[in-house]
Amino acid sequence: MAATLETRRILNLVRSQPSQDGDGVKIQRIHQFDGGLDPFLMLDELGSDSPDDYIGGFPPHPHRGIQTLTYILHGGLTHEDHLDHTSTIRAGDAQWMHTGRGIVHSEMPLTDSHGLHGFQLWLSLAARDKLSPATYRDVRSGEMPHLQGDRAELIALGGRWQNEDDDAVEGPLDALAGKGAVGHARLSAGGTLNLLMADETLAVYVFEGELTIDGQPVGAGQLARLGEGQRLALHSQDGAQCLILAGTPHREPIVHYGPFVMNHPHEIEQALADYRNGTFTAL
Repeated sequence: MAATLETRRILNLVRSQPSQDGDGVKIQRIHQFDGGLDPFLMLDELGSDSPDDYIGGFPPHPHRGIQTLTYILHGGLTHEDHLDHTSTIRAGDAQWMHTGRGIVHSEMPLTDSHGLHGFQLWLSLAARDKLSPATYRDVRSGEMPHLQGDRAELIALGGRWQNEDDDAVEGPLDALAGKGAVGHARLSAGGTLNLLMADETLAVYVFEGELTIDGQPVGAGQLARLGEGQRLALHSQDGAQCLILAGTPHREPIVHYGPFVMNHPHEIEQALADYRNGTFTAL
């Protein structure tokens, strides 16, 4: 069956760019609000072995209209918000936040022997969900199922994943906006991972080593946006790691101002007014 499927090819490659956010946290910005990755709005990589690059963290700040997903490879983050959620995630863990109408939170970094390394992803909420109640969830590494390839594996954070042997797993984050799926693929030297993926939006970000997608090379620091098809073919000669993002576009207008992402300018003005007058998080 798999032999009849169309293998997805790279439409374009984008290289991550240095930036900073929060209280001077140095990041690599991979994707930001354009590039055809609806429902994914933004993807940042946090990575440094120098605490000065990230120790300021992300002091209290508001959000409206999005979901955030933070995934940690080394170090950790401590989350606090106005709903009295307080938790810490460490290597292999993730935290998911559905901001809905509004949430005010902070994320302060922790370090380990490898410093800090992780990712934060923003997903746009559909218009009908922009003002829904805020929720939050931690997911521990042990809750994330693994899908095997040939000297390769995929760690499923959220969404459904299937390989060519018809083995399938579902990540614990089952409410990602736009029917989103997020996975962390690890390929050893000579490894191959073939996935059945027909999602309209599909992107792969390589953060270690080099891999090929249907024979086309993608190096560390590059985001590949994939074209149409039903099969994703990954291979690495010397070993590689990547994030895979898949989802269904909302096809709705996007207007953003800092931490607020809505569909129309007047909704941004309302978010600012609500934040100023103290009704931002009221239901």
